[in-house]
Amino acid sequence: MSQQPYDVLVVGSGVAGLTAALTADEHGASVLMLTKGHSVDSSSWHAQGGIAAAIGADDTADLHAVDTERAGRDLCRPSAVRALVEEGPERVRELIRLGVPFDPELSLEGGHSRRRVSSVNGAATGSAVTSVLWRRMASSDRIAMREATAVLALWVDEGRCLGVITPYGPIEARSTILAMGGAAALWARSTNPPGQIGDAVAIGVAAGVTVADMEFMQFHPTVLEGSRLLLTEALRGDGAILIDSRGERFVEELAPRDEVARAIVGKGRVFLDLRSIDRSRFPGLMEEIAKAGFDPAVEPIPVSPAAHYTIGGLVTDLVGRTNIDGLYAAGECAATGVHGANRLASNSLLECLVFGRRAALAALDEPQFPARLPTPAAAPPERAASPQLLEQVWREAGVIRDPASLASLAATADPVASLVARFALARAESRGVHYRIDAPVTDPAFEGHLVLRPGHDLVLERWT
Repeated sequence: MSQQPYDVLVVGSGVAGLTAALTADEHGASVLMLTKGHSVDSSSWHAQGGIAAAIGADDTADLHAVDTERAGRDLCRPSAVRALVEEGPERVRELIRLGVPFDPELSLEGGHSRRRVSSVNGAATGSAVTSVLWRRMASSDRIAMREATAVLALWVDEGRCLGVITPYGPIEARSTILAMGGAAALWARSTNPPGQIGDAVAIGVAAGVTVADMEFMQFHPTVLEGSRLLLTEALRGDGAILIDSRGERFVEELAPRDEVARAIVGKGRVFLDLRSIDRSRFPGLMEEIAKAGFDPAVEPIPVSPAAHYTIGGLVTDLVGRTNIDGLYAAGECAATGVHGANRLASNSLLECLVFGRRAALAALDEPQFPARLPTPAAAPPERAASPQLLEQVWREAGVIRDPASLASLAATADPVASLVARFALARAESRGVHYRIDAPVTDPAFEGHLVLRPGHDLVLERWT
């Protein structure tokens, strides 16, 4: 593999990675993007509902912040929330200028006090946004892309990241931005593409990166039974209702996702009734439902929760810096504290846009390398997750958790699955998406972020 040095190396091809690459390109930097799969393998591509931002006439950044913090169960980092909601509207307007064909009406989703979600065809936002950014990236002479290239390890020497190690050799760059997505595909029932098993956390921890909030996995309440097909929250915002096997409504459909997911688990088999809504607003989704053998015009659709979004990850400041010089993280693999203990619906793509840009701007200031670089260590084998591990993670770290199961999972050899269990054991309370059957209430003593630094035990920190 070529040893050409790049100004910025971006690992990941979702919205966070594309935003970072395009931002660096706009400032004249040479950029290499790596992805272990292809563009359609990113979680961003599959994102449905939309992008939350206060662009409506009746909305403000302050209102968006209040909703974000309420959903986050007193754990959101206020400075990160402020960055998200204040910069969000301009990021959405940029997408409009680039030609993303947003629907004329804003959508309403759970936890929002206003209609503030910009979507495309109701439920095709991720693919639309990713396609526009991908085309812009492909037209640049300064951005190179290598698909089907796994990152096996970070190349770190004397506390500075020099790049990454791949199966084809090392790649050096003045700055490295990890935008590799989350870990939700470690759960057997998941909305994520199969490759999303927390690789950023695995290689980060191995290199000495601090991690936090790994106990917080958000489960999306309404996923088509027996599949990965997410039925967007915007359906419930338009009036779809959840009913039990007797046809009775049992939950407030637009309550925060953690509440709805637990209510569904408590009921057993549950259905989403779409018969009364304007289904023509969601043409692609209706087509997928029909392909699965259901007719939403005449029958309620069976749904159940699935692992959806990783709230924890590599600890960063508000411009994506980790504790290793030259290494940044953005998007789902980063832990900024912006989501607290429960992500507000449709804040994820906004997070990618806002913090992907911030990370790239900061990464441009990294110093040049010395003339000669040290030889990197030998690369470890590529990480994989067996079907047995996925079933174990789903069984022992699902929507409702107990200490005995978590202790069993903590002993597993997989570094990310073990971290999830260790963090979940340490948080002996229930808060947001983390629910312990033995400690079903929120405990003020845990009002903080669990953080794991190299060579230390887990500690609780309060972030401002």
